[in-house]
Amino acid sequence: MLYEEILKAVFPLLEGADLASCMAVCKQWRDIAQDDYFWKCVCAKRWPSICKRPDPPIVTYYKLYQTFYKRQHRQILLPPRLSFDHLEFFIDIWTDDKLIFSEVVPGPVLHTGIKIPPPGICDRLRFQLEGPDCKMTLPVEPRFKVPLGETVSVSVLVGRKDSNRAACIINKSVFDYIDRTSYRAMAFDYLGLSPAHPFVPGIRAWISLLFMDDRNDSVIDVFGIEMDFCDAAKSRDEVLWLLDILDWK
Repeated sequence: MLYEEILKAVFPLLEGADLASCMAVCKQWRDIAQDDYFWKCVCAKRWPSICKRPDPPIVTYYKLYQTFYKRQHRQILLPPRLSFDHLEFFIDIWTDDKLIFSEVVPGPVLHTGIKIPPPGICDRLRFQLEGPDCKMTLPVEPRFKVPLGETVSVSVLVGRKDSNRAACIINKSVFDYIDRTSYRAMAFDYLGLSPAHPFVPGIRAWISLLFMDDRNDSVIDVFGIEMDFCDAAKSRDEVLWLLDILDWK
């Protein structure tokens, strides 16, 4: 089999990114790889129905692939318009109808979080707290204990000091899941976003009670609170952009 025939046998089997790389090897490879038949083979893997037509909907299949193929990369965000310096968070926690925690937390304090995890926590929780994602954590001082038989609920509002407006993040959600492997009790609520952003529903705000590894199965000894939006936002800028599109009142 001739050298050129070998390439023509291999090229239809390649993915688009690999075929594009072959075009950069040399002029001979580029001339062969530009044959639109090979690009039709690539497009048939991604959009089979497109290839049922006798002609591509765009000038060539190569152009079709160039136009609609998207590399998997993280979108670069513009600098957020909001800052943690502008924010303060209102966190209230109840057991049944008894208020057990109520704090106004400045944005920078929540963003700075728990810098040094306390001794006695499990390794998995320590690893999560020291991870790279943006975590809004608050040390609880003094610590409080919650009997596991009681219903524990939480509400979180956020205020903007730059415009005197407020938005709801969590509205009386119940901590109904306890993860004993990472020593946290979790609650969530769906964010209420501005009507100007109707196409991004279903984003959840999570809040966790972080507790000590004290081998007590009847109560949890809470040393910290963590809030995150890991469904949609992990970096600082992503979190601020998400907070910016809340339904501020």
